[in-house]
Order: sequence, then structure tokens, then C-alpha cells
Amino acid sequence: MTLYLVESPLNETVRDRAELERKLELAAQGGASLIEVQVAGDFSKAFFIFESEGQEQVAGSLGAADLPAALIKEVRLVGKELDEVKRRSGTVNYLVEWNFPEGLTMEQYLERKRQNSVHYAEVPEVSFARTYVCEDMTKCLCFYQAPDEAAVLRARQAVQTPVDSITSILQRE
Repeated sequence: MTLYLVESPLNETVRDRAELERKLELAAQGGASLIEVQVAGDFSKAFFIFESEGQEQVAGSLGAADLPAALIKEVRLVGKELDEVKRRSGTVNYLVEWNFPEGLTMEQYLERKRQNSVHYAEVPEVSFARTYVCEDMTKCLCFYQAPDEAAVLRARQAVQTPVDSITSILQRE
């Protein structure tokens, strides 16, 4: 089974928590296994992680929920075991997107992450949760629990890693 990242511009298809929960139930019935979803606090976009045998199943799950997809890519989970994510352990409230520079390899990224991750200790109010790295090495999504956006930026500076965008995540029950 493979993990897939789906970026969905919600485009007014989801306006509140009740509608979100209804769509998630429908997506879960569409063939792919929904591992997690993180939704922008303003409901402008959502980031889904599915586990599936192929992109077609992922598209089927999105279709079952009538959710648009701007991006569907294979990803690798870094920083946490998949079973932990499936148990919904640890909440996050910020998502950082980083579009990789051309030519960066997975091995180079993982080595850089290994060397720099110790510097998260310099910003103790921020907890790094996990990262999903696109297998085609175009981008990654990093998840954090932090008091505010400024703290996330300090953590990213400490580990010497760029930020292309930060999204405040809707807190779900």
C-alpha cells in the first residue's frame, strides 16, 4: 500500500464542521483508506493523506465525497510511524509547506533532516509532529503543535529550513 497526499481547494464545498464530517464519511467509503485530514481554519483548503493501492482509488474516494483535488502525489511519512498517525496520536495546529529546490534527492533531504532536527530543542514551545515528503521530491508538508505562527517560523529558522507557506489548522474533536 502507498500513501498519497491530496491537496483540495475546498472552494466553498465545505463551509462548517458538520459538512466536513459528512464529506469525510463519504470519502472513507470510496475505496482508499483515509489516514488523516488537516483543514485550514478558514475552510479554504484541506490536506488529505490516503493509503491506497493506486491513485484511482484515491480519486474514487474524492469523487464519492464530491471533493476537488488540485494535487495527488505519492508521499513518504517521516518523523512518526504510520500506526501512530492512524491512532490520531498528537494534535497539530500548523502545517508548513516547503517546495524543494530542484535537484534535492530524498537521501540528501533525510540526511539534512537528521542533522538539523536536534535544533528543534532551541524552540521548546514548538513540537514537531511529522512530515510527508512527495516521492517526486517537489515538496513536503511539515506538521507542528505551536502557540502561534511566529513560533513555527522560529523553529524553522532553528533547523535552517525554508517556509513557502503556513496554514493554521482547524482543531477537530
